Amino acid sequence: MSLLKVTIDNKTIEVEPGTTILQAARMIGPEVAPPAMCYYSKLKTSGGYCRTCLVKVSKGSEKDPRPMPKLVASCRTTVMDGMEVENYTSPEVVDARKGVTEFLLLNHPLDCPVCDQAGECHLQDLSYENGKSATRNEFERRTFEPIDIGDKIKLHMTRCILCYRCVKVADQLTPGRVHGVINRGEVAEISTYIQNAVDNDFSGNMIDVCPVGALTDRTFRFKSRVWFLKPVDAHRDCDKCSGKTVIWKYGSEIYRVTGRKDQWGEVEEFICNTCRFDKKAPSDWTEEGPRKISRHSVISQGQYGKDTKFVASPETLPNKQLS
Repeated sequence: MSLLKVTIDNKTIEVEPGTTILQAARMIGPEVAPPAMCYYSKLKTSGGYCRTCLVKVSKGSEKDPRPMPKLVASCRTTVMDGMEVENYTSPEVVDARKGVTEFLLLNHPLDCPVCDQAGECHLQDLSYENGKSATRNEFERRTFEPIDIGDKIKLHMTRCILCYRCVKVADQLTPGRVHGVINRGEVAEISTYIQNAVDNDFSGNMIDVCPVGALTDRTFRFKSRVWFLKPVDAHRDCDKCSGKTVIWKYGSEIYRVTGRKDQWGEVEEFICNTCRFDKKAPSDWTEEGPRKISRHSVISQGQYGKDTKFVASPETLPNKQLS
């Protein structure tokens, strides 16, 4: 099978046919990879909703070098041989991404000081890199009352950006989906037909895949900020999942358990609810060592040991000019 050559922000790579622009950019590195709020490599049919990964195709291919007339979603557009793509090097893309960020924040509440997702929120990162200091919205924001959609999961629909990740998890990991998007347009929302209806062994993964603080762990709510905790790789023998997790500790106490996430903030292996919610005693786990935080975050400012290394360094991140 012949490989296809694609150039993204003046960096060239050869990829297999069927590879999307976003996947090719991630192969090059974070310095050219567009942000993504809805795409999730572990979930089929994800992507194409948030538009944060828009890029400019300045050259379609060697056979047809004409540029694409509009910006395209890199998570849905496959690479062609000889394609040239502009991401951070295109003022048009940067301006469009600022507009998309403003749109995502249109109804988003300013409750970061009380949100459990603070410190590991993808929307916070996106807003810092592309957001404006003030909103132009003069209308009342839509609001929803927080509800319990399971005995361990709290839904804050006001924070939701409708990325559909939690719906994909329920479709692909659980035996029967009981929640989804109801209504359309401005009144669209994630909900269940009956409150407390979400009840299966892998429902907790909806919390891990949520890029904002719309779905939170009720066993961890308001207990601590993530940057005060020590993330440690740990495992246990589990008959439902791999048992490979990250335990978040304060002293010797385990505050929460999550899946292990990669450089792009995506779970490497989905874990079961038993590991996530029920195993909070130190004796339940075999610790492997401090977790290497691959995604740029305030969490990686903590020093957990002399040998701890953090993959994301300042020079690999998009430049942010402070005014």
